[in-house]
Amino acid sequence: MPESTPVRKVAMLTAGGLAPCLSSAVGGLIERYTEIAPEVEVIAYLDGYAGLLTGRSITVSPEMRATASRLHRFGGSPIGNSRVKLTNVADCVKRGLVQEGQDPLHVAAEQLTRDGVDVLHTIGGDDTNTTAADLAAYLATNDYELTVVGLPKTVDNDIVPVRQSLGAWTAAEQGSIYARNIIAEHSSNPRMLIVHEVMGRHCGWLTAATARVYRKWLAAQEWAPELGVDPRRWDVHAVYLPEQKLDLDAEAGRLRSLMDELGCVNIFLSEGAGVDAIVGELEAAGEEVPRDPFGHVKIDKINPGAWFAKQFAARVGAEKVMVQKSGYFSRSAAANSDDLRLIKSCTDLAVECALRHEGGLIGHDEERGGRLRAIEFDRIKGGKEFDPSTPWFADLIGAIGQPA
Repeated sequence: MPESTPVRKVAMLTAGGLAPCLSSAVGGLIERYTEIAPEVEVIAYLDGYAGLLTGRSITVSPEMRATASRLHRFGGSPIGNSRVKLTNVADCVKRGLVQEGQDPLHVAAEQLTRDGVDVLHTIGGDDTNTTAADLAAYLATNDYELTVVGLPKTVDNDIVPVRQSLGAWTAAEQGSIYARNIIAEHSSNPRMLIVHEVMGRHCGWLTAATARVYRKWLAAQEWAPELGVDPRRWDVHAVYLPEQKLDLDAEAGRLRSLMDELGCVNIFLSEGAGVDAIVGELEAAGEEVPRDPFGHVKIDKINPGAWFAKQFAARVGAEKVMVQKSGYFSRSAAANSDDLRLIKSCTDLAVECALRHEGGLIGHDEERGGRLRAIEFDRIKGGKEFDPSTPWFADLIGAIGQPA
């Protein structure tokens, strides 16, 4: 669509899993349109791409515009989420989102046309925005005049080439808060093994960042080791990421020594660590590995935390084992001050790009000098890896005595 063509109506949707930015991003978009282009009509599709395919939407009323700032205080998504891949035709048919023989991309395009939408804002992670890329490509090749402007949401900060995903800082902070109470459980039993499982399918950033924030809290406390409140027992003793190779036997020996000395071992585990080994075991046993519509292994079904706990329990001589997952606690939080600032800069630019019909995913582009811009959709990929040699993480690993 030519840049000179005025934008009259925009739509938005949130999709994928939750992250501590969705509510704020929705509020931020509404606020910015109200500030600089109040004449533009704003609608929201309910429950992500599912709502787009089935034509379920709401119009943002003047009353909603007046209270949009309140959304910054809440987690979750005020307009609902779903996991839908527009190119997974069979799944869309199975779920009743399209009829047999229909192309979901065509159905989505027709719905946007019927609704008179000039710009679609997608707020989601790598799957949401690669789906947005598929939709944008379909629209372009089939002469639909519509611009797609995305916002990057993932708690594990794994979108290529986005430097920082919305909500990831908050998720790390919330995981640290969760860990304070979970690690206090070390005093509930002698020789206690605690596994804190953190979200991160392919990328260990969130686990690493959560451990980093937790240890900053640890360093700021006043301890009373003479009364049994020993910082060594509250510390993180191991951090395992998908990007690291792990020698189970060697690590078990190191952790056994800590268990003998301290009476407890605390592990921060990325849920993606060891998934290949777990899947291999299940498939070798003839069991079906459950997967989502995007083909990803359903990690909550294969339970990596329990698998690692089983591997280590006997090796370290644990009398009691606890596995706790902070993912749902962290991802449904309201955005913290750092994320609110990032969200504000991204939603403001998203509206400016929308008004000049500049499509793409809004983020700091690591391949363009870290500049905040609309990144071309065909450059967006998921599964960005965390580099374990990152100085702050290397320092953390050295401090807890874990081999690099």
